[in-house]
Amino acid sequence: MKKKITAALLTLTLLSTGALSGCVTADPAVTAGEEGKGITVAISSDTGTMDPAGSIALTYLAYSVTALDELLTFDEKGEIEYRAAESYEVNDDSTVWTFHLREDALWSDGSPVTSADFINTITRALDPASGSGYANYLFPIENAEAIYNGEADMTSLGVETPDDSTLVFHLAEPCVYFLDLLRLPVYTPSCSEYADSVDSGWDRDPETSLSNGPFRLAEYVPDQYFVLEKNEYYWNADAVDLDVITYRFFDDTQSMANAYEAGEVDVATSLSSTVMEAYEGTDDLFVTDQIATRYIYMNLDVEPLNDVRVREAINLAVNREELCQIVGSDTEPTYNLVAKYMKDKNTGEYFVDEAAQPFEEDVAKAQQLLAEAGYPDGEGFPELTYSYPTLEMDSDTAQVIQEQLKENLNITINLEAQELQANYSTRYAGDFDLCRMNWTADFADPYTYLSMLLSNSTYNCSGIDDPEYDSIVAASNSESDPTKRSELLHQAEQLAVGEQFYIIPLFAMKSVNLVDPDITGIRQIPASGALEYRYADIDN
Repeated sequence: MKKKITAALLTLTLLSTGALSGCVTADPAVTAGEEGKGITVAISSDTGTMDPAGSIALTYLAYSVTALDELLTFDEKGEIEYRAAESYEVNDDSTVWTFHLREDALWSDGSPVTSADFINTITRALDPASGSGYANYLFPIENAEAIYNGEADMTSLGVETPDDSTLVFHLAEPCVYFLDLLRLPVYTPSCSEYADSVDSGWDRDPETSLSNGPFRLAEYVPDQYFVLEKNEYYWNADAVDLDVITYRFFDDTQSMANAYEAGEVDVATSLSSTVMEAYEGTDDLFVTDQIATRYIYMNLDVEPLNDVRVREAINLAVNREELCQIVGSDTEPTYNLVAKYMKDKNTGEYFVDEAAQPFEEDVAKAQQLLAEAGYPDGEGFPELTYSYPTLEMDSDTAQVIQEQLKENLNITINLEAQELQANYSTRYAGDFDLCRMNWTADFADPYTYLSMLLSNSTYNCSGIDDPEYDSIVAASNSESDPTKRSELLHQAEQLAVGEQFYIIPLFAMKSVNLVDPDITGIRQIPASGALEYRYADIDN
């Protein structure tokens, strides 16, 4: 495809930033559409496993939306869209959920998708050695948490497979958002014939990395690209128009923008605000609300971050308006953990707007709190290190935070830039003082955020152990009255963010994307705001 519009302003922007020297990492010989109708998508650097039971990061998320079918999901109208399942039923107290797999569900080698393939992912994810950050979302299932903690045998897991096409979940107690959880990796099937462990390499080998979705893995070149081809065995193959989707890895957003301008990719996602300004008014620009929050984890096992007065002081001393003005026009200040653009499914309003803001910035109060904690004017305060990925937005953010805390509290924050995968590993191991965190919603419920601060959460990397918070969130899980449940969720967030200050919320983001105007049928996933290409087409 050929770009219809070339923005002169973009050329000036690229020249002024030195972007024209940016390199393209993928093999130039591999282009979408060589074997039919196809597109090429630019994405961030290669991170994480492609095994749904393993350590999930950006690569899996790009792969899974076009290659894997969950049991069911919700469309943009909030209606159920059946995928691997064709129906389900639930008992009166919502503790037993039975799913019936579609008879025409096949893996990309033509073999049937069975209930055992769903069990395969679940049981492997419940082994802590797999490193799944999503394992705690299996904990509503009877004995799942005990199995994960080594306190029960896998045979006690509350999942039944009466036959190859039936999957039955027995929950320990009612879970009002259980259907929302089904789009998570740990509830996605992995072929039991090949998917044996997270480190055997099956997930990147086209011969063993089978797909039950519209596309299958055809080629994977680490740190360069992977190619998906149409899955001829897909139950809904007649609705799939593309033959090939190539995902190319780039180290930075500027190189992605360069590649789009040069016609080397057809879609470039999550770009910088300068691109939004350069392409303003063109058909190429596709800006969406990200259902995501950029924030900072504070390690409560590190002094003096175990003192709530210090945590509050740091939060109150950050000027988020100034931060966003510097970082880019695609950001907005936020004071919440729950994403600014997440809507309450029951009211249609933004969830965070239905309660008071957790806290107000106040430099004078921050200085007073720090003095009360024993560090007047920052005297005697130890130097802390902020670890963050080597991405442009995160580098700019780190420098602003460093300067603001020095100016407002007279404390020194050292900066440690890391490769994205290294930053993930550092955070997951709890080996940090302050660490950058970004969370895009996995499902359309505030629990996707609040659950990460639970004492038993596999994403709780900062040593939070708050029984009061845990009990409030637990109460919200089984509360069937939408209004009462929303009140509990707001109460939990206020406790965590506005009283205990377990995190430093920074900003919400717009997603700045460039999409060739000839491409049609791209969907935005309601739960996360990410783009989905499974039913995309090219309008020639």
